[in-house]
Amino acid sequence: MLIVDSIRKTYKGGIKAVDGVSFRVESGMVLGILGPNGAGKTTTIRMILNILKPDEGTITFQGNPVQETTKSQIGYLPEERGLYRKSAIGDSLQYFAELKHPQPEAKKIVATWLERFNLGGMEKRKIEELSKGNQQKVQFIAAVLHNPDLLILDEPFSGLDPVNQLLFKDVVQDLRNEGKAIIFCTHQLESAEKICDEIVLYNKGKAVVQGTVEAVKQRFGSNTLRVEFDGDAQFLSSLALVEKAEIFPHYAELILREEATLNELLPHILPHLTLHKVERVQPSLLSIFIDIVGHGNVPQDFSVGQ
Repeated sequence: MLIVDSIRKTYKGGIKAVDGVSFRVESGMVLGILGPNGAGKTTTIRMILNILKPDEGTITFQGNPVQETTKSQIGYLPEERGLYRKSAIGDSLQYFAELKHPQPEAKKIVATWLERFNLGGMEKRKIEELSKGNQQKVQFIAAVLHNPDLLILDEPFSGLDPVNQLLFKDVVQDLRNEGKAIIFCTHQLESAEKICDEIVLYNKGKAVVQGTVEAVKQRFGSNTLRVEFDGDAQFLSSLALVEKAEIFPHYAELILREEATLNELLPHILPHLTLHKVERVQPSLLSIFIDIVGHGNVPQDFSVGQ
């Protein structure tokens, strides 16, 4: 479907925005392009959309180089909203739908999508009157009305509460099951873990990790525990049995030394924390990223999602 092969893009001043990245997205697959802001994700998307040209490398879609005609087969949900704020929801979506479908069919398609996103009956409301979450829903609908083969979602959960995040995830999974190729671009790693089949994890323009989510976790997996608790857990990183600790509010991921056991660890924890749960797990994508680039190199905007 989409093949990105060894693409590079350098901006003025010698800044390498994308440096030798390769991946492919097949039909019925969700690929996560992950990484902190400024890592090269948006530049990659702009090259796929033929807004920017790569300095080196190639991008092909359905066997042909990407070009202006390719855009009719791609749906794009940008991170920044681009809707006409003074327009009514129904008028805006009807316009986009009629670019591809006859008027009666377009009207039915719009109505179906509005119901799918719990926006039925709101056709006459202006976009500027909507919450950020509902604006995101309308923009998503605009991206899929023409039934694209490839769908690119840039930070699709922006402005969404947890309930609507679940709704978006269900819709994305339905589109994948219909055979759509989907690129899911985000810095919220926990959300990506739940929705992506494969990932490309960016850092400073390079793909530092890629593969299926399961394979990546197995590759970096080790004697890893997730501990949920109340209390101050900063002491965990200094325990002799712990090789590495990533500590967050109310939970921590611990990688134990090869010879260490849970039975040996618990007596060192119980006097200091109120434990709610301890389980052996695969490392999270965030933990893997930190392990690769170093804790001091992880930007503040890089998150574990909701």
